[in-house]
Amino acid sequence: MTGPAPRPPAAAPGAAPDPAPGADPYDGEAYPAPYDPEPDPYDPHGDPYDPDRDPYAPGRDLYGDPDADPYDLPGDGDSAGTSGEAPGLGAKAAIAASVADQGVAAFTNIIVLVVAARLSSAAGFAVFSMVYMVFTVLLGINVSYVGQALVLERGTARVRAACRSAAVFTALASTAIGLAMAAGLGMFARGATAHGLAVLGLVLPVVLTQDGLRYCFSALRLPHYALAGDTVRLLVAVPALAVQPHGAGPERLVAVWGVSAVPALLVAGALLWPRVRGARADVRAYVRRGHLGRRFVVEFGVGNATSQLAVVGLGLFAAPLAVGALRGATTLFGPMNVLFNSATAFGPPLLNRVRGTAGKVRATAVLAVALAWVAALWTLVLMLLPAHAGRQLLGDTWAASAALLAASGSQYAAIALGTSALLTLRVLRPRATLPIQVVFSLLSVAFMLAGYRVDGVYGAAWGLFAGSALKALALWLRIASVRRAGPAADDDVPGEDAEPVSAGSSAGPR
Repeated sequence: MTGPAPRPPAAAPGAAPDPAPGADPYDGEAYPAPYDPEPDPYDPHGDPYDPDRDPYAPGRDLYGDPDADPYDLPGDGDSAGTSGEAPGLGAKAAIAASVADQGVAAFTNIIVLVVAARLSSAAGFAVFSMVYMVFTVLLGINVSYVGQALVLERGTARVRAACRSAAVFTALASTAIGLAMAAGLGMFARGATAHGLAVLGLVLPVVLTQDGLRYCFSALRLPHYALAGDTVRLLVAVPALAVQPHGAGPERLVAVWGVSAVPALLVAGALLWPRVRGARADVRAYVRRGHLGRRFVVEFGVGNATSQLAVVGLGLFAAPLAVGALRGATTLFGPMNVLFNSATAFGPPLLNRVRGTAGKVRATAVLAVALAWVAALWTLVLMLLPAHAGRQLLGDTWAASAALLAASGSQYAAIALGTSALLTLRVLRPRATLPIQVVFSLLSVAFMLAGYRVDGVYGAAWGLFAGSALKALALWLRIASVRRAGPAADDDVPGEDAEPVSAGSSAGPR
């Protein structure tokens, strides 16, 4: 835990940090785009995106096991434990654990923001929201640099060593960055936002490492362990924040939120240790020239991070209250984020079972319409919510966020159409998505800033809708082009040109 962030499913490919206010939730590359299968100058062993590493390739299960049924999750029947790993779960139990973990993580993010909004003034929640968004960006960078590379590892010994290396690197890197933030901002900067970021620096090693361990459980095929850790996180964080006095400052709320992750970190660490004990940690692998995480960070940077940092800049240099209003509106749409993440997490393997381009497009078109209708109905529910109930949810921030519901609801309906289209292209023509992502990520930022200039935060919200709607339109037009291309675009053989999928990344909001 919409990190915050929604978190990605721990054991199945998919899911995201929560989109930060103003961020387009399907902005980032959930499935890293493949690169030209020529020798890679950054990888002495050739193209890391070859079909052998595709978890959805024929003859592989969802976790890349070449000896398993493609749709049979690890731990089914007699296969559990055959590789020397701890016995896993059956297919249905593994999916249930992944979905439950994602739900718990998303709910934690939603309730943390709701409690913070209720306890804070509008100005205080605006500061808390900016700090939380900075954390979301740092979390996305860590997920890209460490987590997405980790879940591509295969082989029992390699996975165990990679998990230990990832945990150690995350702890060391977050400590170094956190201490630099705390020292620099705490000693040389003034203002509530700077002090809140300094406090974030102090708790950064705890919250980033706790989140990073979920990718270890994903690589080890133990989604129920990730669920256990996130459940502890929920059960500790919410009561710890709820007992704070009304009017508590953002620095105090950030500190309580960060420290409340300690029990979850200890539980996750205790569960992980027996699985990695004896494995050799190689932290230097993360700073070597060929590390895949560098590419994933670039993709994250041109996607989600661009929009998130633009909103942070809007708060720092123009209107801090705008960030709180946008964040409050995004929080209200948390249930939609869970649906987007689930569709992105489990859509690819299911879509690959549908034969023919036309069949795949029809399936995702139905999904797009269904998700858009759910977004519209949820918007209607929120707009009909009595003012006193809204204030119970968001406190002083409700009035500003309620004014944005029409724009935010329209944006989420557009996101539903775009997420389904993105899912379609990633199965049919993966290389087609990155150019659209880059162009329309920047265009969304431009629309948001232009909208703010015309009509303040209300205009910014409609600008975000315009960016999401145009991206969805561009994606569906690209799908139409693929269909017209005929058999060359047909991907009847799953995985032939597919992208590697990382557990824990998502096109949808996290």
